[in-house]
Amino acid sequence: MSIKNFGKQVATIWKDLRPMTRKMLVKALESNTKKQNITYDAHADWELSNLLNALDKQVRDNRPDPKKAREMRDLAEICASVLETQTESAEVFIQLAERALARNDYAKIDQLADVLFERFSAGETSEVIRQTNLPQIRAIAFETLAVLPVSLIAPLLEDPLYFEIACNVLEQQAVEFESEEARHVLEQLEFVEGKQWQ
Repeated sequence: MSIKNFGKQVATIWKDLRPMTRKMLVKALESNTKKQNITYDAHADWELSNLLNALDKQVRDNRPDPKKAREMRDLAEICASVLETQTESAEVFIQLAERALARNDYAKIDQLADVLFERFSAGETSEVIRQTNLPQIRAIAFETLAVLPVSLIAPLLEDPLYFEIACNVLEQQAVEFESEEARHVLEQLEFVEGKQWQ
């Protein structure tokens, strides 16, 4: 596989990868597995996300010959798989979910929903809601928040960015799930807001 044949943007991003990130990808390609003992950080998240974007764009826009297209898709799938197993970023989650939706890959959407529940904080899940325009992705994030404990949702009320999201989630928990704890938080909130306006 010759990266320089994948187009200028992909080649530039590949050249600028840190050695540890490049080594991780090469090892994953050679062993054909995503499950590795790897050192992963926010910078690797950003690098892999950029590379995945560039690869997808190159395949979509330039229609390379079948062999080159397959090699680019293989590398893109490795990037996506590593991101799926490691990321805790709202932006990357949205990227992966949009990618799956574009391919009508509903099994992947289910996997990503599990990832959101298992690994993402309530705040980062709220960021998914704030940053996406796609109703399907917003729905997944709202469903994830709705099954979290009230103790994880209530602190979001203190952040103006997440206040409305937290209110909607607590209302769903109070009405649909008949959560007394959620109802109590909402009642307290109404009381406090009422006092503020008197």
